[in-house]
Amino acid sequence: MQSIPYNEEIDRWRSLEALGFDSIWVSDHFVDYTRPGYDWFECWTLLAALATHTKRVRIGTGVTNFAWRNPAFLARQALTVDHVSKGRLELGLGAGARGTIDPSYGMTGIPDYPPGERVARFREYVEIVDQLLRNKVSSYRGKYYSLEEACMQPDPVQKPRPPITIGALGPNMLRVAAKYADTWNTFGGSDLSRDEFVATVSRQNSFLDRECRRIGRDPETLRRSLLVFTPFIRTMYSSVQAFEDIVKEFVKIGISEFIIFYPWSPRDVPMLHKIAEAIPRLRETAT
Repeated sequence: MQSIPYNEEIDRWRSLEALGFDSIWVSDHFVDYTRPGYDWFECWTLLAALATHTKRVRIGTGVTNFAWRNPAFLARQALTVDHVSKGRLELGLGAGARGTIDPSYGMTGIPDYPPGERVARFREYVEIVDQLLRNKVSSYRGKYYSLEEACMQPDPVQKPRPPITIGALGPNMLRVAAKYADTWNTFGGSDLSRDEFVATVSRQNSFLDRECRRIGRDPETLRRSLLVFTPFIRTMYSSVQAFEDIVKEFVKIGISEFIIFYPWSPRDVPMLHKIAEAIPRLRETAT
């Protein structure tokens, strides 16, 4: 959605809000990593601007790569957008795609941390963002990040802070989600068949249940969301029934929220409108 002219983006967001969707999300990459040479707008700047052109729909970052920004400045950005949107922000956080997938690291000189360090840094990052958005003054001493009486005012519109969505696939990231997330999000994984995709999401979801219980958290307090990814994207826009079947398949294994890509082909936009008409009925199924 971030590659079209800004005025068209405004029209698209207003249309999606009018269609009744619950939320609209933007991606956090330096470029569209599938087409690096094409037009692309930065997600947090765009999110703040488009918040002023909508009234009801919640807005989110799906998901912000921690490597791009200092955690304290990211918390300040989130606080600002929470106010600009009058309390509609969903703060999405993730460890980011690897450099073999996203060329942004090489383009910008930002380190592409190895997996173990990436997760360790992300845990500290989330702890800092959570702490800053809950408190007026915060200090923190970690291996990778630190704060020294960092002030955060005004208070967020949402209490105790904007809800955090954490994108997580593997066990270590899922543990972070179990402890800090209000919503867990997954796209299953790459290069999976439909059956493998469903089985993988089911295993991830079950792992989260066990981890929540291990740390003393009620699993029911953690919302579960799915980015409807390949191999479902083309099927999803083949018919309303196909979309409903996908939703029902994942509701059975514990997913209650769904994030779908805006149609990549203009010929699929009418189907998006038809899908929107089915959402009220599906919402009852997923709750």
